[in-house]
Amino acid sequence: MTTTPGELAGVRYVVDDVAAAVAFYTTHLGFTLLTNPAPAFADVVRGPLRLLLSGPASSGARATPDDSTAPGRNRIHLVVDDLDTEIDRLRAAGLPFSSDVVAGPGGRQILLADPAGNLVELFEPAAR
Repeated sequence: MTTTPGELAGVRYVVDDVAAAVAFYTTHLGFTLLTNPAPAFADVVRGPLRLLLSGPASSGARATPDDSTAPGRNRIHLVVDDLDTEIDRLRAAGLPFSSDVVAGPGGRQILLADPAGNLVELFEPAAR
């Protein structure tokens, strides 16, 4: 199985409120709305990432098997040029962060949550 050039990589997030999720990703994180066929579902795009936002009434929100071994740290990873500027911009918009800035050999990151609690990592690569 391969992804061809130009094909979008899709990630599904189950959300409580599709409209709030669309507003969050398009207003604050640079995504554009691809489709919104019903209040139960929408998808937004940023670069090669297609984020499928599945509300409570969507088929994508059906229960999945409980897996107590899952670490619970899944998130999308968005690369930014200037992490401090992004943090200031998002704080000014009233968005709370789920972590402090963490620095490592590869760069710096911070986590925030979308309106349904799904994590988004903003990552600034280390200077090379």
